[in-house]
Amino acid sequence: MKLLSVNLGSPRHSDHTSAEGNLTGIDKRPVEGPVAVAAPGPRGTGGSGLAGDTIVELRAHGGNEQAVYAYAREDLDVWEAELDGRPLRNGVFGENLTTSGVDVNGALIGERWRVGPADTGPLLEVCSIRIPCRTFAGWLEEQGWIKRFTARALSGAYLRVIEPGEVRAGDRVEIVHRPGHEVTVEMVFRAVTLRPELLPEILAAGDALDPEAREKAMKRTARTA
Repeated sequence: MKLLSVNLGSPRHSDHTSAEGNLTGIDKRPVEGPVAVAAPGPRGTGGSGLAGDTIVELRAHGGNEQAVYAYAREDLDVWEAELDGRPLRNGVFGENLTTSGVDVNGALIGERWRVGPADTGPLLEVCSIRIPCRTFAGWLEEQGWIKRFTARALSGAYLRVIEPGEVRAGDRVEIVHRPGHEVTVEMVFRAVTLRPELLPEILAAGDALDPEAREKAMKRTARTA
Protein backbone atom coordinates (compact mmCIF):
# COMPACT_ATOMS: atom_id res chain seq x y z
CA MET A 1 0.00 0.00 0.00
CA LYS A 2 1.48 3.32 -1.01
CA LEU A 3 0.96 6.87 -2.24
CA LEU A 4 1.08 7.22 -5.99
CA SER A 5 1.01 11.00 -5.77
CA VAL A 6 0.64 13.95 -3.44
CA ASN A 7 -1.57 16.60 -5.04
CA LEU A 8 -1.85 20.31 -4.29
CA GLY A 9 -4.23 22.90 -5.71
CA SER A 10 -3.86 26.53 -6.74
CA PRO A 11 -6.76 28.98 -6.97
CA ARG A 12 -8.57 29.00 -10.31
CA HIS A 13 -11.77 30.57 -11.58
CA SER A 14 -14.97 28.56 -11.73
CA ASP A 15 -18.52 29.45 -12.77
CA HIS A 16 -19.78 26.69 -10.48
CA THR A 17 -18.85 28.02 -7.07
CA SER A 18 -20.25 30.70 -4.80
CA ALA A 19 -16.90 31.20 -3.07
CA GLU A 20 -15.36 34.65 -2.94
CA GLY A 21 -14.05 35.69 -6.33
CA ASN A 22 -15.56 32.58 -7.92
CA LEU A 23 -12.36 30.73 -7.08
CA THR A 24 -11.83 27.06 -6.29
CA GLY A 25 -8.90 24.88 -5.25
CA ILE A 26 -10.34 21.67 -6.69
CA ASP A 27 -7.76 21.48 -9.48
CA LYS A 28 -5.05 19.58 -7.62
CA ARG A 29 -1.89 18.43 -9.37
CA PRO A 30 0.85 15.97 -8.38
CA VAL A 31 3.97 17.56 -6.89
CA GLU A 32 7.48 16.29 -6.33
CA GLY A 33 9.34 16.24 -3.06
CA PRO A 34 8.14 16.29 0.55
CA VAL A 35 4.99 18.13 1.61
CA ALA A 36 4.38 19.09 5.23
CA VAL A 37 1.14 17.81 6.79
CA ALA A 38 -0.38 19.24 9.98
CA ALA A 39 -3.79 19.82 11.57
CA PRO A 40 -5.11 23.05 10.00
CA GLY A 41 -7.50 24.10 12.78
CA PRO A 42 -11.29 24.19 13.08
CA ARG A 43 -13.66 24.48 10.12
CA GLY A 44 -14.09 28.05 9.04
CA THR A 45 -10.61 29.11 10.08
CA GLY A 46 -8.39 26.23 9.00
CA GLY A 47 -7.95 25.20 5.39
CA SER A 48 -6.00 22.23 4.08
CA GLY A 49 -3.75 20.04 6.16
CA LEU A 50 -1.12 20.10 3.40
CA ALA A 51 1.28 23.01 3.11
CA GLY A 52 0.87 24.83 -0.19
CA ASP A 53 -2.62 23.48 -0.89
CA THR A 54 -5.57 25.78 -1.56
CA ILE A 55 -9.06 25.60 -0.08
CA VAL A 56 -11.16 28.64 -0.92
CA GLU A 57 -14.60 27.92 0.56
CA LEU A 58 -13.69 27.51 4.24
CA ARG A 59 -17.33 27.41 5.36
CA ALA A 60 -17.86 24.06 3.63
CA HIS A 61 -14.41 22.56 3.20
CA GLY A 62 -11.18 22.09 5.10
CA GLY A 63 -10.54 22.20 8.81
CA ASN A 64 -9.49 19.39 11.11
CA GLU A 65 -12.24 16.99 10.01
CA GLN A 66 -11.31 17.43 6.33
CA ALA A 67 -7.60 18.03 6.65
CA VAL A 68 -6.53 15.48 4.04
CA TYR A 69 -8.59 13.94 1.23
CA ALA A 70 -7.59 10.49 -0.05
CA TYR A 71 -8.85 8.71 -3.14
CA ALA A 72 -7.84 5.31 -4.49
CA ARG A 73 -6.31 4.97 -7.94
CA GLU A 74 -8.35 1.80 -8.28
CA ASP A 75 -11.56 3.81 -7.90
CA LEU A 76 -10.39 6.40 -10.42
CA ASP A 77 -9.90 3.46 -12.80
CA VAL A 78 -13.50 2.36 -12.15
CA TRP A 79 -14.66 5.83 -13.13
CA GLU A 80 -12.46 5.87 -16.23
CA ALA A 81 -14.25 2.75 -17.46
CA GLU A 82 -17.67 4.15 -16.55
CA LEU A 83 -16.91 7.42 -18.33
CA ASP A 84 -16.14 5.62 -21.60
CA GLY A 85 -12.40 5.64 -21.14
CA ARG A 86 -12.01 9.30 -20.24
CA PRO A 87 -8.51 9.65 -18.73
CA LEU A 88 -8.59 10.65 -15.07
CA ARG A 89 -5.20 11.78 -13.81
CA ASN A 90 -4.18 11.62 -10.18
CA GLY A 91 -5.65 14.58 -8.30
CA VAL A 92 -8.51 15.21 -10.74
CA PHE A 93 -11.14 14.54 -8.06
CA GLY A 94 -9.50 17.14 -5.85
CA GLU A 95 -7.79 14.53 -3.70
CA ASN A 96 -4.59 15.32 -1.83
CA LEU A 97 -3.42 11.71 -1.73
CA THR A 98 -3.89 9.26 -4.59
CA THR A 99 -3.33 5.79 -3.14
CA SER A 100 -2.58 2.34 -4.51
CA GLY A 101 -3.57 -0.87 -2.75
CA VAL A 102 -5.58 0.92 -0.05
CA ASP A 103 -9.28 0.07 0.35
CA VAL A 104 -10.20 3.69 0.99
CA ASN A 105 -13.97 3.25 0.90
CA GLY A 106 -13.77 0.08 2.98
CA ALA A 107 -11.70 1.81 5.63
CA LEU A 108 -13.23 1.99 9.10
CA ILE A 109 -14.05 5.31 10.71
CA GLY A 110 -11.29 5.80 13.26
CA GLU A 111 -8.82 3.67 11.33
CA ARG A 112 -5.33 5.14 11.50
CA TRP A 113 -2.72 5.23 8.76
CA ARG A 114 0.98 5.89 9.12
CA VAL A 115 2.21 7.41 5.88
CA GLY A 116 5.92 7.17 5.24
CA PRO A 117 8.58 6.48 7.88
CA ALA A 118 7.44 6.28 11.49
CA ASP A 119 9.85 9.02 12.55
CA THR A 120 8.89 11.59 9.89
CA GLY A 121 5.56 10.53 8.38
CA PRO A 122 2.21 11.79 9.69
CA LEU A 123 -0.36 9.67 11.51
CA LEU A 124 -3.76 10.16 9.86
CA GLU A 125 -7.23 9.07 11.06
CA VAL A 126 -10.16 8.24 8.77
CA CYS A 127 -13.09 10.36 9.89
CA SER A 128 -15.35 11.63 7.13
CA ILE A 129 -16.71 11.34 3.59
CA ARG A 130 -16.81 13.52 0.51
CA ILE A 131 -20.27 14.72 -0.52
CA PRO A 132 -20.38 15.78 -4.20
CA CYS A 133 -21.13 19.45 -4.76
CA ARG A 134 -21.87 21.82 -7.62
CA THR A 135 -18.22 22.82 -7.90
CA PHE A 136 -17.17 19.17 -8.30
CA ALA A 137 -19.83 18.57 -10.95
CA GLY A 138 -18.90 21.72 -12.86
CA TRP A 139 -15.23 20.86 -12.73
CA LEU A 140 -15.72 17.42 -14.29
CA GLU A 141 -18.41 18.58 -16.75
CA GLU A 142 -20.14 15.19 -16.70
CA GLN A 143 -23.92 14.99 -17.14
CA GLY A 144 -25.74 14.10 -13.92
CA TRP A 145 -22.45 13.81 -12.06
CA ILE A 146 -23.77 14.37 -8.52
CA LYS A 147 -26.39 11.66 -8.95
CA ARG A 148 -23.90 9.25 -10.51
CA PHE A 149 -21.24 9.82 -7.88
CA THR A 150 -23.77 9.37 -5.11
CA ALA A 151 -25.14 6.13 -6.54
CA ARG A 152 -21.64 4.62 -6.85
CA ALA A 153 -20.74 5.48 -3.22
CA LEU A 154 -17.03 5.68 -4.01
CA SER A 155 -16.62 8.85 -2.02
CA GLY A 156 -13.03 8.64 -0.89
CA ALA A 157 -12.09 9.51 2.69
CA TYR A 158 -11.26 12.62 4.64
CA LEU A 159 -8.63 12.18 7.32
CA ARG A 160 -7.65 14.02 10.48
CA VAL A 161 -4.00 14.69 11.29
CA ILE A 162 -3.19 13.01 14.60
CA GLU A 163 0.57 13.53 14.31
CA PRO A 164 2.17 15.93 11.81
CA GLY A 165 4.88 14.95 9.37
CA GLU A 166 5.87 14.94 5.73
CA VAL A 167 4.51 12.96 2.79
CA ARG A 168 5.78 12.37 -0.72
CA ALA A 169 4.92 10.20 -3.71
CA GLY A 170 6.02 6.61 -3.18
CA ASP A 171 5.53 6.66 0.60
CA ARG A 172 4.26 3.50 2.21
CA VAL A 173 0.78 3.56 3.76
CA GLU A 174 0.49 1.31 6.80
CA ILE A 175 -2.73 0.69 8.73
CA VAL A 176 -1.58 0.85 12.35
CA HIS A 177 -4.97 0.76 14.08
CA ARG A 178 -8.40 -0.63 13.20
CA PRO A 179 -11.28 -0.02 15.64
CA GLY A 180 -13.61 -2.78 16.78
CA HIS A 181 -16.77 -1.60 14.99
CA GLU A 182 -17.84 -2.20 11.36
CA VAL A 183 -18.64 1.36 10.26
CA THR A 184 -16.88 1.97 6.96
CA VAL A 185 -16.49 5.08 4.84
CA GLU A 186 -18.91 3.62 2.31
CA MET A 187 -21.49 2.87 5.00
CA VAL A 188 -21.38 6.45 6.30
CA PHE A 189 -21.70 7.82 2.77
CA ARG A 190 -24.76 5.69 2.04
CA ALA A 191 -26.28 6.59 5.42
CA VAL A 192 -26.06 10.35 4.92
CA THR A 193 -27.16 10.26 1.27
CA LEU A 194 -29.56 7.60 0.00
CA ARG A 195 -30.05 5.25 2.96
CA PRO A 196 -30.94 7.26 6.08
CA GLU A 197 -32.17 4.09 7.81
CA LEU A 198 -28.47 3.29 8.32
CA LEU A 199 -27.83 6.48 10.30
CA PRO A 200 -28.33 4.95 13.77
CA GLU A 201 -25.83 2.23 12.93
CA ILE A 202 -22.98 4.62 12.17
CA LEU A 203 -23.04 5.88 15.75
CA ALA A 204 -21.05 2.74 16.60
CA ALA A 205 -18.00 4.65 15.33
CA GLY A 206 -18.21 6.87 18.41
CA ASP A 207 -16.17 10.05 18.69
CA ALA A 208 -14.12 9.19 15.61
CA LEU A 209 -17.14 9.98 13.45
CA ASP A 210 -17.28 13.41 11.87
CA PRO A 211 -19.39 15.67 14.14
CA GLU A 212 -21.80 16.62 11.34
CA ALA A 213 -22.53 12.99 10.48
CA ARG A 214 -22.84 12.12 14.17
CA GLU A 215 -25.34 14.93 14.75
CA LYS A 216 -27.41 13.79 11.78
CA ALA A 217 -27.36 10.20 13.04
CA MET A 218 -28.37 11.25 16.56
CA LYS A 219 -31.32 13.27 15.25
CA ARG A 220 -32.49 10.31 13.19
CA THR A 221 -32.12 7.99 16.18
CA ALA A 222 -34.13 10.35 18.38
CA ARG A 223 -36.96 10.54 15.83
CA THR A 224 -37.21 6.75 15.51
CA ALA A 225 -36.84 5.94 19.21
